[in-house]
Amino acid sequence: MNVWAINKDTPLKLLLLELVHRYGENTLALNTQEQHFQAIELRAINDPSLSAYIYTFAQAPGRYGIDLKYPIATHNIVGENEDLPLGQTLEIIATHLF
Repeated sequence: MNVWAINKDTPLKLLLLELVHRYGENTLALNTQEQHFQAIELRAINDPSLSAYIYTFAQAPGRYGIDLKYPIATHNIVGENEDLPLGQTLEIIATHLF
């Protein structure tokens, strides 16, 4: 995937580039159905029932929000991880999806 070719906010592209740098290509699946310019949804390749919805809308510049989705919807974590720096967002993704 050419990260620069997707129509997403630059901070989201930077996050994707860092994930590729750390884990290699084809380790996560990008939901191509997500249409919001300031949001992406990543899924675990080995367990597609786990996903992370990462967004930059309603966040301070250079900050991220991340919602975590689990196979059982009542365990989802929505709206609790906001205004996070890139490093902390990457840590949450690593813990949740790897």
